[in-house]
Amino acid sequence: MAAARRRDLRVYRAGHPVLFTLLAAARRRPVLRVGRTLIVNDADALRHALTRLPLDRAAAGTTGQAARTALGAGDAPTGGVLFDQQGAAHRAARRALADDLSTAGVARLRPLWQATLTRGLAPLAEGRPVDLVALARETAGVTACALLGVDADPVRLADAAADAAAAAVREHLPTLPRPRARSRTGAAARRLSDLLAEGAHSDDAAARAMLAVASVTTVVAALPRAAAWCADAGWWDLAADDTTRPALARELLRVTAPSPLLPRVAAGPGTLGGRPVRAGDRLLLVARHAVRAHTDDPDCHHPAEPALSRLVFGAGPHACPGARLATAQLEDFLHALAPHRPVVLRARADRRAALPGWRSLVVGAST
Repeated sequence: MAAARRRDLRVYRAGHPVLFTLLAAARRRPVLRVGRTLIVNDADALRHALTRLPLDRAAAGTTGQAARTALGAGDAPTGGVLFDQQGAAHRAARRALADDLSTAGVARLRPLWQATLTRGLAPLAEGRPVDLVALARETAGVTACALLGVDADPVRLADAAADAAAAAVREHLPTLPRPRARSRTGAAARRLSDLLAEGAHSDDAAARAMLAVASVTTVVAALPRAAAWCADAGWWDLAADDTTRPALARELLRVTAPSPLLPRVAAGPGTLGGRPVRAGDRLLLVARHAVRAHTDDPDCHHPAEPALSRLVFGAGPHACPGARLATAQLEDFLHALAPHRPVVLRARADRRAALPGWRSLVVGAST
């Protein structure tokens, strides 16, 4: 278990070392104010911020603005990319996605990614290594193409989505200025737009495209990290067992917290953890700390309460609508890997990705 945690910490130290070091130093306080910024580590306060506090979902430095940037919407005054929407527009966008993300919708998509996993893991049975990051990216691309109904190369689409998300997040995260960040972000957004072709920025299509970007970044970050945990902790028997695998997948999503930080901006006054909030205050909602990913190891026999573990996907009307999809993909990923009982041969953290993850994670079969 200790080895699994040590390896997983490398993805934070590589991608955003200064930011996550500062957040780790502040994690003992449920809510900490630093100037006009509130760092929120407490589960109840984080849930309150997402469900009760008025938020400016298109403000600079927020997920909504980063999402608009990733799709090339930039500083346009109108919303339409799901994460920047509010009220009726947001409800309409979620209804438009409901069929794709329902239990039936996931069942329709499942054979596509299962076929990709079967083909991608076949070399393990022949004694050859497999890079799980490359496989996760192809799996995400296949799913995104099906969600969008586009006839694009899945790997190229996944690469473009990951690059656009990485450039946009790095432009908007609180950090040191990055020379040429805006031009790099624009170029990445144009590459993604070209692949999505016409109609990608209409109201419904833009929301669907944003979901594709979110699913690519989440899957590419979460699946290899979860596999590394299983390999280092020796959990392949749990992954192979139909009775323990669902809880194992949920616990691994909790402890890897694919979206560990949710940046928001308050649109009006309120309180968080007894501290006053003013309009315009920046909120750094640290989901990783709220779900106790930094202290509580995954345990499929005694999992965290669903109300807590689900916070890695947000809360209330602004919870990620793709949570069911991500969980199903991780379950199938673990199920496909389990017979091979893979061990990690090489691991290289990704210093550029939008979410903490591996740039490559090469595994080999141990059976």
